[in-house]
Amino acid sequence: MAAYLQWRRFAFFEKEPVRLTGEGGKPLTLPPGLTVCDSGRGSLLFGDMSGQIWFLPRSLQLSSFQAYKLRVTHLHQLKQHNILVSIGEDEEGVNPVVKVWNLDKRDGGNPLCTRIFPAIPGNKPTVVSCITVHENLNFMAIGFTDGSVVLTKGDITRDRHSKTQILQEGSYPVTGMAFRQTGKTTHLFVVTTESVRAYELSQKDYPYTELDSHGCSLRCSALSDPSQDMQFIVAGNECVYLYQTDERGPCFAFEGQKLIVHWYRGYLVIVSRERSDFAGRADSNAADRQTLTIYDLGNKFIAYSCVLNDVVDVLAEWGSLYVLKRDGVLQALHEKDTQTKLEMLFRKNLYVMAISLAKGQHLDSDGLSEIFRQYGDHLYSKGDHDGAIQQYIRTIGKLEPSYVIRKFLDAQRIHNLTAYLQALHQQSLANADHTTLLLNCYTKLKDSARLEKFIKASEGEVHFDVEIAIKVLRQAGYHSHALYLAEKHAHHEWYLKIQLEDIKNFQEALRYIGRLPFLQAESNMKCYGKILMSHVPNETTQLLKELCTDFPQSVGGSRANPEEFIPIFANNPCELKTFLEHMTKVQSDSPQGVYDTLLELRLQNWAHENDPQAKQQLQNDAMTLLKSGRFKTVFDKALVLCQMHNFQKGVLYLYEQGKLFQQIMHYHMQNDQYQEVIEACKQYGEQESCLWEQALSYFARKEEDCKEHIATVLRHIESKNLMPPLLVVQTLAHNSTATLSVIRDYLINKMQKLSQQSEEDERTVQQYREDTARIRQEIHELRNSPKIFQKTKCSICSSALELPSVHFLCGHSFHQHCFESYAESDSDCPTCLPENRQVLDMIRAQEEKKDLYDHFQHQLKCANDGFNVVAEYFGRGVFNKLTLITDAPGGRTAAAKDVGLQRDLLINTRRNV
Repeated sequence: MAAYLQWRRFAFFEKEPVRLTGEGGKPLTLPPGLTVCDSGRGSLLFGDMSGQIWFLPRSLQLSSFQAYKLRVTHLHQLKQHNILVSIGEDEEGVNPVVKVWNLDKRDGGNPLCTRIFPAIPGNKPTVVSCITVHENLNFMAIGFTDGSVVLTKGDITRDRHSKTQILQEGSYPVTGMAFRQTGKTTHLFVVTTESVRAYELSQKDYPYTELDSHGCSLRCSALSDPSQDMQFIVAGNECVYLYQTDERGPCFAFEGQKLIVHWYRGYLVIVSRERSDFAGRADSNAADRQTLTIYDLGNKFIAYSCVLNDVVDVLAEWGSLYVLKRDGVLQALHEKDTQTKLEMLFRKNLYVMAISLAKGQHLDSDGLSEIFRQYGDHLYSKGDHDGAIQQYIRTIGKLEPSYVIRKFLDAQRIHNLTAYLQALHQQSLANADHTTLLLNCYTKLKDSARLEKFIKASEGEVHFDVEIAIKVLRQAGYHSHALYLAEKHAHHEWYLKIQLEDIKNFQEALRYIGRLPFLQAESNMKCYGKILMSHVPNETTQLLKELCTDFPQSVGGSRANPEEFIPIFANNPCELKTFLEHMTKVQSDSPQGVYDTLLELRLQNWAHENDPQAKQQLQNDAMTLLKSGRFKTVFDKALVLCQMHNFQKGVLYLYEQGKLFQQIMHYHMQNDQYQEVIEACKQYGEQESCLWEQALSYFARKEEDCKEHIATVLRHIESKNLMPPLLVVQTLAHNSTATLSVIRDYLINKMQKLSQQSEEDERTVQQYREDTARIRQEIHELRNSPKIFQKTKCSICSSALELPSVHFLCGHSFHQHCFESYAESDSDCPTCLPENRQVLDMIRAQEEKKDLYDHFQHQLKCANDGFNVVAEYFGRGVFNKLTLITDAPGGRTAAAKDVGLQRDLLINTRRNV
């Protein structure tokens, strides 16, 4: 129970009479005899003793209509519908009549009355005490002075769609009712002078709950808004009680005889009479004065209080309260704006109340933050640093953190600063500087427990810059804490830096890399591989093998490129050899760089090895690698490596693979390896015949006795006819040890072959002469003698020749239809045409070459620079190797004549027989 005498009083409302505009600000006076009033839908409504209902809109232009013949006793204006429900009397006696008005429709200038029915519980006339209507127009409840309650269910605006029944009967007058809607559940609160009930209208038979055994006077109950959880308020003379649908809630000790109770925007408005037992009889008016008090139940203060006598009712409309007095004067109570109210509280240093008020008024976050700041400044000025920092914490997100931090940089206030910085991080609004400052506070306080709690507090969400925190902790020497953050938040580089550079725990760093995902493990090994190799070479080599082959954390079979890790082994050749040999064995398609490096490494070991047996093994390993077929695309690089290390066997192998046969010869010549020179010529001479010539020149230059080798070379030169004899003699003339006996057999054999060749050439010439004479004779006969065609069969189908037929001078005959089917032209013999074409092409080529030769000779004689002419013809391919038909020595005239005879022979005359 809260005593209102302890509540602070404020003047958050301003009172003034409602004045007319346009008449000099004259106060508005309502008609006399007003007995009941209500508000809603932009108007104030009044009922009087003459049966009229008055409307006062915001323009203050009064209007009325005759609703009843005698008087109006009750009004209820719905807030969500323009429907007015009234109760009044049309005849003398106890005959209350309910009328439902649709204010949007007119009937003869008056609002349309949609329903009229008597308000009688059963058959006994009773005075109506109160009325309430549900905003959904489906429920209407009427209370009577005999304790009865009549409930109308259905469309209250129509007779046919509603059902009326008695909800309760009793002995005590019903003083107030209110509907409460919670989801789909509807409750009706009913209060009498002696009890409070809550009926559940959503269930059959309307069960109720007895909430209290005492009630209130007429018009002393109301329903609160959601700020007070839609509780039913019952104001007794001693206390004000709040009720839920199933139990009684809090109560407030507001003394005085309650006359009127209303709920307005979170405020409880009470009109009460305060009778003082000490007041004299002469001052009875003062003793029975009426007081209007506006309570803020949530913030527990009195927002306004004033003395107003003869109050008829209090109305709420147009954002203000209006008090109707018996004399017809309408007083307005205007609530001051939130900022004005807050300033009033600030002047009294009532910051807690200001905060509560601002929240109740739904002030925005910026406004609340400003109140917290002012409250914090107030507490700071009073020396209450702990309280001040709590208020500053509530400004986080709105107030610049530097404003607060500067106030608490003193070493004596480091605890307050730590609390503020912690809150700043919890709201994820801290920057790198704030994180640095907070961690420095922890380290200066040497508070390892709070430091550990801070970095381990959030398992799901991080409220600080982890990287900055790691840097600060590392700098302060808190390596274990820094490692925890780095590992937890996957800052792998920082974890490895601390392990390798600060703690020097190389084994743990290597194990950590081995647990990382593939891509991160690969990148970190590239970064820290050298330092790990220098301290833990075997373990590092093993991890590199896994990365390049079958790393456990690899996704989709990803493998690292072993070539990229070779620089890590710069000072560890033994481990490098192990790594490379493993890669070539396990992964045959390793990058070329792996094989190149392994070859170089084996050649280096071979070159520096002194033990003959080990050297032989290294030579075999190097040759095996060369013969693996992995150096075809990098032939030159492998050759350079073998030459650099003077690896003769490898050099010769690569020469052979690259078909560099002359280099093989030169190699043996430089080393005076005579037999190897001969063997090279025998092995590669078929592919490159000039090797024998080079061998002959080589042995000819030697002053040593090389007769046996020269004889061997000459036999091959003779058998293959590789050199003219004169050139052979000239080559051997330079050798002082080579006597005539060395080449005697060669020269004899060569002369015998030349003699045989000459005899063969003479026979060929004689044959050509005889053929030429025969051809000339045939041409003469064709020109001067008739040609008799004696063929009896077609040269194409071999059938008997029939007319019409076609005959050619060459002696072939054809059926006409066969000739037309197979002949390409009418003048050519189909049988002789292929051979004739070859002859004609040869003749044409011969003539073109003759013309080209004459033209070339002419240009060469006339040109100033003959070399340019020769270069031009070389560029045109004129001197490429061609087969030319040369003329006999008889002269150009005879040659021309022979060509003419050949043409005549190839001319075929078509004749039809």
